[in-house]
Amino acid sequence: MPTLNEKLNSYHDIEGPDIFTSRVGDVVADNLRSDFELRKYQKEAIGRFDFYMDHENLRQKPTQLLYEMATGSGKTLVMAANILQLYKRGYRNFIFFTRLGNIIEKTKENFLNSAGNKYLFNDQIVIDGKHINIQSVDNFEGVNKDDINIIFTTTSSLHRRRHFPKENEITFDELSRSKTALIADEAHNLDALTKSKLTKKEEKEERSWEGTVIEILNLNKENILLEFTATANLSHSSVAEKYEDKLLFRYSLKEFRIDKFSKEIQLLQTDLPAIKRALQAIVVSQYRRKVAEDHGIALKPVVMFKSNYVNTPTTPDPKTKVVSSEFRKKFYEKLNKLTVKDLQEIRNKADGVVEEAFVYFNEQNVALGNLIKELKVEFGEERAISVDSDTKKDKGEKQIVINSLEDEDNEIRVVFAVEALNEGWDVLNLFDIVRLYDSRDAREGVPGQTTVQEAQLIGRGARYYPFQVDKDQERGRRKYDEDINNDLRILEELHYHSASNVRYISELKQALKDVGIIPDNSKEVFLKVKEEIKKTPFWKKGILWVNEKRERLPEDVFSDDEFDFSAEEYSYRIYSGDTQEQTAFEEDQVVREVSSRPMKLSDLGDHVIRAAMDSLEGFDFHSLKKRFPQLVSREEFISSDTFLASVKVSVKGLQERIYGDLSQQDKFDIAKGVLKQVLDNVKKEITEYKGTKKFVPKAIKVVVKDKEMKISLDESGDQQRGVEMRESQSLHQMDLDEKDWYVYDKNYGTSEEKSLVQFISDAEQELRKKYEEIYLLRNQKLFQLYRFSDGKPLEPDFVLFLRDSGKKDVHYQLFIEPKGEHLREGEKWKEEFLKEIEEEYDLKTVYEDKDYRLVGMPFYTEDVNEKFEEKWDDVISS
Repeated sequence: MPTLNEKLNSYHDIEGPDIFTSRVGDVVADNLRSDFELRKYQKEAIGRFDFYMDHENLRQKPTQLLYEMATGSGKTLVMAANILQLYKRGYRNFIFFTRLGNIIEKTKENFLNSAGNKYLFNDQIVIDGKHINIQSVDNFEGVNKDDINIIFTTTSSLHRRRHFPKENEITFDELSRSKTALIADEAHNLDALTKSKLTKKEEKEERSWEGTVIEILNLNKENILLEFTATANLSHSSVAEKYEDKLLFRYSLKEFRIDKFSKEIQLLQTDLPAIKRALQAIVVSQYRRKVAEDHGIALKPVVMFKSNYVNTPTTPDPKTKVVSSEFRKKFYEKLNKLTVKDLQEIRNKADGVVEEAFVYFNEQNVALGNLIKELKVEFGEERAISVDSDTKKDKGEKQIVINSLEDEDNEIRVVFAVEALNEGWDVLNLFDIVRLYDSRDAREGVPGQTTVQEAQLIGRGARYYPFQVDKDQERGRRKYDEDINNDLRILEELHYHSASNVRYISELKQALKDVGIIPDNSKEVFLKVKEEIKKTPFWKKGILWVNEKRERLPEDVFSDDEFDFSAEEYSYRIYSGDTQEQTAFEEDQVVREVSSRPMKLSDLGDHVIRAAMDSLEGFDFHSLKKRFPQLVSREEFISSDTFLASVKVSVKGLQERIYGDLSQQDKFDIAKGVLKQVLDNVKKEITEYKGTKKFVPKAIKVVVKDKEMKISLDESGDQQRGVEMRESQSLHQMDLDEKDWYVYDKNYGTSEEKSLVQFISDAEQELRKKYEEIYLLRNQKLFQLYRFSDGKPLEPDFVLFLRDSGKKDVHYQLFIEPKGEHLREGEKWKEEFLKEIEEEYDLKTVYEDKDYRLVGMPFYTEDVNEKFEEKWDDVISS
């Protein structure tokens, strides 16, 4: 029998890939914080919930659903979206609970503190025309029924309330009277009852946390329990059976890493004592900070010194915290007396990133004596924190510091910890973890509990620190996977420093593979431009034509007739909030239908429109002037028929409501809602950048370089990826050394890419009849093209250079993208842009007495190739 997750996956095949993401409506998009752009997998998770709630053949009541989402993938943001969706469906009462108190405080900050940098909602939440507040409450008696009311509690406290209720706390009687949505974070802690073999007495009392939660869920058939976890333990048969019809969405840590939303993990084992490993780590950390500064990136990288329990995680010895404290003391004794000789000893034995750090300091003329001064300031005691205190007060104060490590005014660079940060800790700027002990707990090659916890901690530290060095890059994704010599790679890596212990590293690697944070297999490869190629005229004098991206200039932005503000009628719905009760069988009752009232935006009044513009981003004069260079003032934007005065609005609602006198609040809400729609349309038409249609020449020998790359194997579903063509077991096996037309000496590409190389090889004899020169170049992050409309970058996989030395010296440059069938639809824009290039490019057709032609080819696919072959025949016969 298919699971719920499998059933939902099947809808993709039937209805298409956007069946769920397209269901993320305005109630979510308009009310989540605008700078937290939803990723595709988050939209998938949110859309699945909406789909499930609307389908009676899927939904069970009461409803219990599970989201298994990787650490750092945005579970709390999905929770916030679920709350908005549920409010729209009539839910007002919510209980958020989890095992750890620090997660409660963190979530309160995310949901309630609108001034915080991790607040998830918009400044104003508007649903069905009403302004909604989010309130933290102790119970649901007497709360505002128009608000989102949330009880924040730990699982143990919820359990206590069930059996030992106190005054002013929620009771089960109260819960039974209204529908409630329960949201459980770190939900794997709820499975005690499921996984355990209980005694008859325990079974009868059901005094487990899980039993309490399920009891609350069953108080009302409309109740909903949404569970969130990064580790669902679905390998346990009882847990798997329990969630068979409840697992709504799964996004593993492996998928998270493959999609480039995490740091890459580097295990650095050194045969040095713990103190020197710690010194090594802060040298690497300071190197990381300086590389960031070199590129204008504000980054304060953090180092964690990780102690272990004296005995075991289940029965920790109180001496554990003494061990951590003693190491802190020794570390600062050493740091305060650090000498040039100490650093020289580390440098002389350095390898890998440690060696890179010392090379960098040498190239930057940072003497070791000056580096010591920096280390003493940057990692001094006033910039360190220990999180091993047991006192509630101390834990509360330190949690505030620990959860704000990314803030500009937080100067902490060093964290001393035992186990306090294994769960519920969100930090992006942790880059180095130093393991201060050298024990193992594996049995028969299977990683033990401590090793698994270490892998989970590494997974938390692997959350990506967002940055970009140019506006073409995605801030939140890795950018240098295949450019391992780029110095910025160090900002995309987490280093785990441990003692040299081959067996332990092997066990840790296995644990990391099990949780998906490192690939099962990877390798580094080196691509070299063939020496024979470097002797050719193609290399010495050859040209690659590319376009550029630039900001839109006033002359690029549309003239008055290029965007018509009156072309679309915008709509806005006003909800009355009234309730009408009717007798089921009484005839001739008045049915109140929704009507539409046409009007102009200007009918609302200039002062109302101005107030609405002030409440939204993008309507200040600077932003407007950038999009509309001809604009003289905001007043003109409001009153001129060229702009807002021509905007048509259809106000929808009950007839007596919308045709009565609209209140000032109504007018403001209409204006704001319509202005947001107008701005969305304007943004679609007028982008900040554009790609130039004029192409410029770049010397081949300058653009094309030898490349060192790291390839993760067996993760793309393509068995040929990472396999060199001469070693391939497929039909495309080929020794590229023998092909004088292939620029690099090797090809490690996908089966589609290898198939294209084979296609060119098969066509070589036919090509030679017409073209004197043939060269195929694999674009290994060598150059980008920019879409004309908005400057969106494209890196064509291949460029085929053809030289026709007939009557004219004509040079053709064909851009080719091999693409598997599963990728074609989602990347169709690339094929369309390549077609635009051929139709609209502008270059010196005669350059240095040579005639150049650019050709954008349809996608190349191994199986269905009619469009490509038709275009190919045109090129051959032209």
